[in-house]
Amino acid sequence: MFIDSHCHLDRLKLEKYEGGLADAISAARDEGVSEMLCVAIDLEHIEDVLGAASSFDNIYASVGVHPTSYEGEEPSVERLLELSKREKVIAIGETGLDYYYSEDKKELQQERFIRHLEASAQCGKPVIVHTRDAKEDTLDIIAKHGDPSVAGVLHCFTEDLDMALRAIELGYYISFSGIVTFKNAVELQDVAKSIPLERMLIETDSPYLAPVPFRGKPNEPKYVPKVAEFIAELRGISVEEVAKKTAENFHALFTHARA
Repeated sequence: MFIDSHCHLDRLKLEKYEGGLADAISAARDEGVSEMLCVAIDLEHIEDVLGAASSFDNIYASVGVHPTSYEGEEPSVERLLELSKREKVIAIGETGLDYYYSEDKKELQQERFIRHLEASAQCGKPVIVHTRDAKEDTLDIIAKHGDPSVAGVLHCFTEDLDMALRAIELGYYISFSGIVTFKNAVELQDVAKSIPLERMLIETDSPYLAPVPFRGKPNEPKYVPKVAEFIAELRGISVEEVAKKTAENFHALFTHARA
């Protein structure tokens, strides 16, 4: 069975599903997707994220604010801790640094990232990290402010092997999305071949970044097996092994947060 370790169920394109989200989740189950983590990107829509998790037995939630979300409520440590106590919340985030789109807001992003890491350490729930064009600052902040006994995951990873290995040394997992299937993602494919399978997760990041052969179309959790299939081919192993190990890794990272 496959686990979609990062999706935005509150933002899925559901026009083709008469039954809405329930039908999309059923379609994913039909493809062997057993569990999903619905990830928050702001606090204005947090009830939609939490509602998706509470409505389905195989869905969990995270609470946090994306580094490029600036218009809504600014998350305090206290607010994140309050939300972390809600039903089926197993992670803090997504948070992190994105200098590709918002280099002018580095200080705000860093301060917010630290707040998320502090909340993660206090509640004992792993942090979901978004990082783009911010390698050294991301690793430095994790090392200085993160709790290695809780750690987390660098999601939708697109950086180099050096960053992946350094994050793994800090206790983090590396998650691959449909981007790894893109023809121009040669360096990322090398990362997917090279890191220990014991530190790998898979995701869709839906409704964004659909894997080949669905690239350019709305993404959804039922496509996460395509990511696993591609990684299996890269590594010369069976898709069943990728599915089994990434599911075990998901449970190893997040199970203690469900206690």
